[in-house]
Amino acid sequence: MNGHSDFELMDLIRRGQKEAFLVLVRRHQDPLVNLFRRLGAYTDAEDLVQETFLRLFKYRFKYRPDAKFTTFLYTLARHAWADSLRKVKKHETISERLQAEATGADTDGMHRAQQRMDAQSALHVLPEKLRVVVVMSLYQGLGYEEISETLGIPVGTVKSRMFLAINRLKEEFDV
Repeated sequence: MNGHSDFELMDLIRRGQKEAFLVLVRRHQDPLVNLFRRLGAYTDAEDLVQETFLRLFKYRFKYRPDAKFTTFLYTLARHAWADSLRKVKKHETISERLQAEATGADTDGMHRAQQRMDAQSALHVLPEKLRVVVVMSLYQGLGYEEISETLGIPVGTVKSRMFLAINRLKEEFDV
């Protein structure tokens, strides 16, 4: 079953073959964990991956191979991430925590210099809308078109967000 395409596996899953689902999970689990960790969900990455695969299984009968499978999968992942953020925002938003960390780092010059050297830390100074585009493009290897489909925004908006993100990251790395 490992030789089957994602489309074929989804068809087998629709027909009740549980092994096909396991193959699909094994194939896409690590990239999804990577996505969520890069988005800042360090401790919840595995839970978000599990939620994404639960959603995939739930939508197995509705799935149509109109676009790349990863577009569909990352759309489900984005929805799981957004739902997670909504839950967190009841107490404290992730962006507020990241902003507080960045502000705290400003008072300590040594810590700030170290943070500038760390690309992962630099990602966290970006607003979530910019960060998700950077992570999907640079770390997940998705093209602008696929990011556009996944996020439900025009390709031009993806390009604009990438441009803004790169400029903000350049500012962050400048001493």
